[in-house]
Amino acid sequence: MLQVLLTLIVSAIAVFVTGHILPGVHLDSFGTALVVAVVLAIVNTLIRPLIFILTLPINILTLGLFTFVIIGCLVLLVSSIVPGFKVDGFWWALAFALVLAIINGFLSSLVD
Repeated sequence: MLQVLLTLIVSAIAVFVTGHILPGVHLDSFGTALVVAVVLAIVNTLIRPLIFILTLPINILTLGLFTFVIIGCLVLLVSSIVPGFKVDGFWWALAFALVLAIINGFLSSLVD
């Protein structure tokens, strides 16, 4: 349980830092970043595998590049769900996902 809580806090810090780095991503507070981390984790756990299965043929045709489109759309979905979190467009959502993955990986390696 402690590991899950620690991972959630690290993810929220990564969301908060990413939101301040990118000008096309707007966050109200750290509490909003915490909610975004939770909703993003839920979306990635429940919706992302289903979408990957449904779009497998196009993903194979594009050699996996369609995955970036899916990730950008999921960030836009989270942006529409969470109040206080706004992404200005698809490209900012894609940039948010990529920068978030880098920062989250870096912070996770520091914690471990």
